[in-house]
Amino acid sequence: MKKRFIVLVDFSEHSANLIQYAYDWSKLVDAKLLLYHKTTIVSPALADNETRHSIAQMINEKALDKLKTLSKSTLPENANVQYSVSETNLLLSLQNFLEEPFEHLIFTGMKGTGFLKKIFLGSTTIQIIENINNLMVAIPKDISSFSPIDLYVAVSENHPLNILELNRLLNFTGGKSKKITFFYFAKDNEETLGMEKQLRDLTLLFGEKYITDFEIYQGTDAFEKIKLVINNKTKELLVIQKGSREWTDQLFRKFMINELVYAGETPLVILP
Repeated sequence: MKKRFIVLVDFSEHSANLIQYAYDWSKLVDAKLLLYHKTTIVSPALADNETRHSIAQMINEKALDKLKTLSKSTLPENANVQYSVSETNLLLSLQNFLEEPFEHLIFTGMKGTGFLKKIFLGSTTIQIIENINNLMVAIPKDISSFSPIDLYVAVSENHPLNILELNRLLNFTGGKSKKITFFYFAKDNEETLGMEKQLRDLTLLFGEKYITDFEIYQGTDAFEKIKLVINNKTKELLVIQKGSREWTDQLFRKFMINELVYAGETPLVILP
């Protein structure tokens, strides 16, 4: 099945980096590129339906022109790009896109402090992650080129890793991924023999095609230890399972997003 990357563009100052990153990745796996912008329509309270429709059409046309201009100023002239602009509910639009016959990756940007503030308040990005059953990639604001080699995959004790979706992600990397490290955050004094077996089994499962390893981070300095491994290296992808402790626990999510993804400039992939 053909691949398609859906890039959510909000016209922030970092949108060009997001588009460039997704385009670089799309070339690697011959994926189509769809740039999507969700417009917000504000009509006079007493406007009739025809007037509301005209206002929406005008705003959407302006946004489409802006989207095309941004794309053309960012990507090569021969880049094959599709565009979509709509005032329709974002989740509904994404569901409609995902019903089309492609394997999809959804890309969104991260803006640092503003995003981190919203991430605990039910932001649009979190709504997408929670409600859309598809791989999603969140890109820190200063990254503009795709070059990941290593994957760092967080494993949870009580929420199984989605092996099928992890394989789909690896397929999307076009064979460029060389090493996968599975890791687990253990509580203080936690018995980890069971998790060690689970991690070892994962390394064996993926060991035929990739260099694999595992780590268990435990103790008060667990976060600091992993920062020494995943930090300021744009050739890495941090992979988190939706529903796992690393995603649902606000302390873990804050650390993952703030220290590893934003400050560490490491792209984040959320497995459905």
